[in-house]
Amino acid sequence: MDVIHGHTEPGFERLAEVFAANFNVRNDVGAAFAAVLDGRMVVDLWGGAADSAGRSWREDTMQLIFSGTKGVTALCVAILVDRGQLRLEDPVCLYWPEFAAHGKQAITVAEVLSHRARLPGVRTPIGVQEMLDSEGMAALLADQVPETDPRGAGFIYHGLTYGWLCDALVRCVDGRSVGRFFAQEVAEPLGLELWIGLPAELESRVAILQYAPAWGMASNTRAKPFPGDQLWASMYENPRLWPPDPGALWNLPALHAAELPAANAIGVARSIARLYGALAQGGEIDGIRIVSADTLALVRTPLVSGPHPFTGEAMAFGAGFALQTENLPFGPPPAAFGHIGMGGSTHGAWPDERVGFSYAMNEMRDELEGDERAKALLDVLYTIIRKTGR
Repeated sequence: MDVIHGHTEPGFERLAEVFAANFNVRNDVGAAFAAVLDGRMVVDLWGGAADSAGRSWREDTMQLIFSGTKGVTALCVAILVDRGQLRLEDPVCLYWPEFAAHGKQAITVAEVLSHRARLPGVRTPIGVQEMLDSEGMAALLADQVPETDPRGAGFIYHGLTYGWLCDALVRCVDGRSVGRFFAQEVAEPLGLELWIGLPAELESRVAILQYAPAWGMASNTRAKPFPGDQLWASMYENPRLWPPDPGALWNLPALHAAELPAANAIGVARSIARLYGALAQGGEIDGIRIVSADTLALVRTPLVSGPHPFTGEAMAFGAGFALQTENLPFGPPPAAFGHIGMGGSTHGAWPDERVGFSYAMNEMRDELEGDERAKALLDVLYTIIRKTGR
């Protein structure tokens, strides 16, 4: 099937074959994969369909990357740490006084960044419009009582609240939102096509998300896997994050245009790979430094690990970035870090190998046996680099 386009540098041709197999064997719909080695783009591939009508995935097609956004947001916070405007050990209320309400005065910046803020969900009923108002959501969380449910009072993934909490910290110390900060401090200097808050004129370039036929099998039913559980409902059903049709929420232009700092970054894979290519080299690429190597080492130092209390998924985090676990979500290298996105997108850095990578796609999967699309590409990329000694 002639569905893929792009280029690979000599020695990396096998990745084009694996990428093609994602379509011919693994039934991918539309996707892109890119890898940067030593600051140089060595793989830049795209192909398939950008929507159900058969529109081709083009060189400039963009994709929403869900929680891949958290890696972008984590970098923005790391830059402020690097500049001495934030300290990980400080209580959040030192920068954001309202956050101290209801006994939250001891919660630190590091705890927010490592999913230990005791605010994994929103207890006040909200709709989609409220969800898209980052400042309004931050105000709700500042006035929310921290979780006493043992599952939510320790280490638990803060799927959406992570973004609103980080955005509030950035606003308090810098004055800009995460989306504006990233655009001006990172995307513009590095020439990235990557946004949190997509400009309206770029909406036509966004691929349309769809669920795989087996969507929902991993949790029995994506609609209500834990019926009656109030903590789960506060995290995933307020509002309902996975409607029967993803177009009812995640394909909405209004959602793309808003800033949802945990979940709605949109960009091209080559730009995300370039971003992580810089982080794989200690924060610099093409002579442009975005964060110091010392601060980058600090924020990817392991802080917490363990299973998700609902799904059992293995998780590990530093100060914002997801770290490698026994499931190897970022490919074989043990020092890998980055962030995956719901449905299968995978983005990260291999610092020992000096590699940044990104796989983005528009068919969302959550199959019990795992998603082989990104894994197959990362396994072969690692094999190539190890064999050539690059």
